[in-house]
Amino acid sequence: MKRVRLLPGKLPLRLLDRLLKRYTSKASSVVVGPSIGIDAAVIDFTGDYLIAKTDPITFVAEDIGLYAININANDIAVMGGKARWFLAAILLPEKKTTPRMVAGIFSQLSKACQDLDISLCGGHTEITFGIDRPIVIGHMLGEVKKKNLVTAAGAKVGDDILITKGIAIEATSILGRKKEKVLRRRFSQRFINRCQETIRTPGLSVYNDAQTAMQYGKVHAMHDPTEGGLATGLHELAMASRVGVLVDKESILILPECRSLCDYFGIDPLGAIASGALLITLNPKDSEKVIKGLERAGIKASVIGEIISKEHGVKIKEKGKIKRLPIFERDEITRVLK
Repeated sequence: MKRVRLLPGKLPLRLLDRLLKRYTSKASSVVVGPSIGIDAAVIDFTGDYLIAKTDPITFVAEDIGLYAININANDIAVMGGKARWFLAAILLPEKKTTPRMVAGIFSQLSKACQDLDISLCGGHTEITFGIDRPIVIGHMLGEVKKKNLVTAAGAKVGDDILITKGIAIEATSILGRKKEKVLRRRFSQRFINRCQETIRTPGLSVYNDAQTAMQYGKVHAMHDPTEGGLATGLHELAMASRVGVLVDKESILILPECRSLCDYFGIDPLGAIASGALLITLNPKDSEKVIKGLERAGIKASVIGEIISKEHGVKIKEKGKIKRLPIFERDEITRVLK
């Protein structure tokens, strides 16, 4: 009997690349279509470009509205744009949904939209059979001036690679929330609270990161690492730009809370969902200006590597040795959550 291969939580990049090339079409008005590392479409509208993005929130139920707005807005920000309009498809679990639950989700969405000056302008809500927690599927629309458009396909050989804030903000928050009872065996409640609040401090949004970086230097590419963590995000960036990557592990900013949780659960922080960090590539002569500009805005940043030619692959330097940087097709936190 032939064995059927089951896919992990994130589609293998090469499979997804084949599917996108085979089954998607691009009208003349579509400036940027679907591709690996490109997380939003860009449409030539009237005057500016329209940016369209959709992403579901499935890992968490608490603060799901905050996650939904920021995760979707981030993919507008990394293209140099401003998120403007949001529509939400809210799927609620049968026999578990209460008026208080629904009101809480709507309130969170509204507050997060207000914080980023986004209009919550439509969507759909239903109680759905077969799910055990709320799911919010977001659809974000934004705009960008044509001269300011940035994509993950713009990295150039010789560029520095910067990262903001550090990793893995979203993973730290999710583990702090979903595994609170387990964590109490080892950690203080104050530490657990800090983990849970990483979605607010340093925060999931990369909007200020992106806008500030563009003010201080000529940014070639931006990408926000999400599922599969920083390592997979770097592979996506390399595939989008058709380049190689060399990063120095010792230069990567890892939140102390993240390091403690990953050590405790035995998972690799490089493969843990990393929303809240921003990858930026730019000419090395601009790196210091951009880092100082980000620091003035209260955002930590550092150079973690460089863009190299494609034939050298995607590599990491660790303790003086250079080796292949792994792709995490299944996010590391799923090993803990399951």
